[in-house]
Amino acid sequence: MTTTDKVPAAGGVRWKRFGGMLAITGAVTAGLVALTANGVLAANFSISGMPFTVTATHLHGDGFEQYATLDSMIPNSPNEGDTGGQMVLIVSAINQAELTKLCQSVSLGGINLKITAGDADKKVQARALVVDSDLISGDADFGNINVGQDASTFDKVTDPATGKTIKGGEGVFGQQADTVDIDNLRQNNYATTAARFTLPHLRMAFSGSEC
Repeated sequence: MTTTDKVPAAGGVRWKRFGGMLAITGAVTAGLVALTANGVLAANFSISGMPFTVTATHLHGDGFEQYATLDSMIPNSPNEGDTGGQMVLIVSAINQAELTKLCQSVSLGGINLKITAGDADKKVQARALVVDSDLISGDADFGNINVGQDASTFDKVTDPATGKTIKGGEGVFGQQADTVDIDNLRQNNYATTAARFTLPHLRMAFSGSEC
C-alpha cells in the first residue's frame, strides 16, 4: 500500500483499512460460494487466472461501488494452482471513469504484453467500468462514502445497455460513494469489463518491462 500516514481528508477512507475490513473471510467466502451457486454473483466470463497489472497516475470516478465476489476459471484450468479454480476478489465498479497515463501489462513468461494510453490532455474514458482485483494501492479520497452497506442495495453504477444497477449479492459487505479520486493507482487484476472504453494514444507492444 502506498497511502501515506496522514489523516484522511473529510469524506475519505484509507484504502488499506477498507481492504482489511474485506479480509474477514471464512464464513464470508462460504457465503460467496453459495451466492455464486445460486446465480446471484454469476461472472460475465470465466477468468484465465493470469493476473495483469494496471497503473495510472490519477483516476477520477463519478459513482463508485466496491464489494467482494467469487470468480471462476474454466474446469481444470492450468492456472488454478491451489485455488480450486475459484478466487475471492474485490470488485470496484465506477459509473463514469477518467484515467491519466494508463498502463496495463501481463507477463507471458520472459516477456510482457504492455498497453499504454491517455495523458493529461486526452484521458482514458470508461463507462460502467468493473474491475476484479486482489490488490489495490494508491492515495484515495472518497466523496460522500457509505462503508459497510449491503452490496445488494447499491445504486451508483448503471449498465447503459440494460438500464440495470450493477450491484453485489445480498448480505455482502461493501462500500459506495458519489466520487472517488486515486493518485498513483496500482491494481493486480484478474478481470475488467466496461460498457465503453476509450483509449486515446493507444500503444500495444511486447516489452521487457512491466507497468
